[in-house]
Amino acid sequence: MAEITINDQVFPTKAGQTILDVCEQNGIEIPTLCHIKDLLPSGACRMCVVEVEGAPNLVPSCSYPAHDGLVIKTHSSRALQSRKTIIELLQTNHPDDCLYCVRSGSCDLQTLSQDYGVRQRRFSIHTPEQHLDVSSPAIERDPAKCILCGKCVRVCEEVMGVSAIDFAGRGSNATVSTPFNMGLNVSNCITCGQCISVCPTGALRESSALKPVTNALKDPEKTVVVQHAPAVSVSLAEEFGLKPGTDVNGLLVAAFRRLGFKYVFDTSFSADLTIMEEASELVHRVQNNGDLPMFTSCSPGWIKYMEQSHPDMLGHLSSCKSPQQMMGALIKNVFAESRGLAPKNIYSVSVMPCTAKKFEAQRPEMGNGAGPDIDAVLTTRELARLIRAHGIAFDKLKPEVADAPFGERSGAGKIFGSSGGVMEAALRTAHFLITGKELDDPNLKMLRGSEGIREAVVDVNGLPVGVAVVSGVKHAEQLIQEVRDGRKDLHLIEVMTCPGGCINGGGQPLHHNPERVKARTAALYKIDEGAPVRVSHANNEVQELYRDYLGEPLGELSHRLLHTHYDIRETPF
Repeated sequence: MAEITINDQVFPTKAGQTILDVCEQNGIEIPTLCHIKDLLPSGACRMCVVEVEGAPNLVPSCSYPAHDGLVIKTHSSRALQSRKTIIELLQTNHPDDCLYCVRSGSCDLQTLSQDYGVRQRRFSIHTPEQHLDVSSPAIERDPAKCILCGKCVRVCEEVMGVSAIDFAGRGSNATVSTPFNMGLNVSNCITCGQCISVCPTGALRESSALKPVTNALKDPEKTVVVQHAPAVSVSLAEEFGLKPGTDVNGLLVAAFRRLGFKYVFDTSFSADLTIMEEASELVHRVQNNGDLPMFTSCSPGWIKYMEQSHPDMLGHLSSCKSPQQMMGALIKNVFAESRGLAPKNIYSVSVMPCTAKKFEAQRPEMGNGAGPDIDAVLTTRELARLIRAHGIAFDKLKPEVADAPFGERSGAGKIFGSSGGVMEAALRTAHFLITGKELDDPNLKMLRGSEGIREAVVDVNGLPVGVAVVSGVKHAEQLIQEVRDGRKDLHLIEVMTCPGGCINGGGQPLHHNPERVKARTAALYKIDEGAPVRVSHANNEVQELYRDYLGEPLGELSHRLLHTHYDIRETPF
């Protein structure tokens, strides 16, 4: 332990902490544009400079180690002037289109300009024209708004392990680019959207589906239906100033109806359906010497990663569609038939915490030949914009319930939104399918947590079932290599593309506080704890669907509607 003096106050510090760490834990705010918590500091933006007694120059607080006897001024005149100058230099070649920018009001550069009183452009230079990259179905890239903070590059490489973008050029010609400056659509981008989550400006954003959805809602010829993912109801609250982790499921359903959606379904229902198919597939593979371990397939960024990086391992992926696509297939087939509607007249919308779901929905495998099963995907952020645009006072709505026949869910279906939730739900049902009995304790807490890889062995009627949970696609590399090298003790591996799972997806409300992710996760498990039904196989509407339409899990009709295949996806480099 040591002590340092910050702004004339003495604070304790531990070995290894930086000045920024000590300031954060003691409520002293220092602005940053390039810093990513838990990653090594890059010191690229210099916004966090502070004045250290005895040092000839200002020092970056994100990388300067705190040590005993250090005396610091975080907001001295010199530090404030330096930060203001940095902001003015960043504005030199930044577009003046804040009125039209999707990040207006949530842009870090805009906020800092206001905080530091930057009211005019002091410097002006000519910069080469930059062009929008709208080639990806999920992510748009605007190089003109990039401030070269490097956060997108670092999260793509160091957190996700993909490296779809990097710095190119030198000096004033430096840019963040894809290899050979080609479109994101032909890069190895997995469309996870984590780059959007860390971008401080509007240089990266999701491809918006608001216009086609709005047009469909106005079309009297269309029956517009919507489904919402498990993680959306515990994260949307933040967009309306409510406490992080607040479950607004009932308000969400009410808002959908105010917006004009004819039917509202809960994707947690098709999460239960996914478990029925996936658990049955696992049992089938175990009993028939199929490819093991089986990897889960509900995270589309992970699927794309496997297709382009490990095509030799595609046989280990579950053939189950994701809950979004299962629901889409049910809506355009089972629901359409039951209501006497032509599938072409149904406009199916999904609201997801994930940008990769936009990519998944347009995959040619995800349709019936007459069109896609999902017509449009909105992120949680886009839904919030749609609600605000329609003047809906969200927090004043009265809660409503989702529509039958795809509105009932179990607690197991709800925890799909968190890393480890799919595995926990699958094991609850797999145990029942094998033994005919429920688990003594459905809370498989050894599968919960934030570690990159979590492993466990679950006894199922004398059979030791080895399982692993992967949080963040980068961590999957270790297990993939171990399986290649002959590891045989694992039966099922859950992989979530984004660290923490869907609750931290690339389409969620923007934030810089990891406590929000923890609050969302805790909310999902609290909902599960209080659910009257906590296992997917006990969902009455799922049972009725099999009894009245599908027949049985892994049956002919189930395979046609609820399963798919994957192919090698080549990139040009």
